[in-house]
Amino acid sequence: MKKLEALIKPYKLEEVKQALAEVGLEGMTVGEVKGFGKQKGILPKYYGIKTEVDFVPKIKIELVVPDAQLELAEKTIIRAAKTGKIGDGKIFVLPIDEVVRIRTGATGERAV
Repeated sequence: MKKLEALIKPYKLEEVKQALAEVGLEGMTVGEVKGFGKQKGILPKYYGIKTEVDFVPKIKIELVVPDAQLELAEKTIIRAAKTGKIGDGKIFVLPIDEVVRIRTGATGERAV
């Protein structure tokens, strides 16, 4: 199993959520986060004056998928989140050694 951590633009959350649901991937955790990448924040104009913002708001989506669905999940997130502009986000893929459903004690893919 793999854990995907996707950082996306906040206004793309509903599109990504719907796209994942359409391909049968519905369980996820979502949180609001802030950060920056190579763009070093943004330079918006406030009353004509450039101001520097160190951290850009993002949405972090976490989901665990079986290895067989990894490529589908990645492609679906990319398709739904991509704008073609700087700051579209990133997907991190991490190995998952074990999952345990607390309520039932189910383990592995059955717990996802």
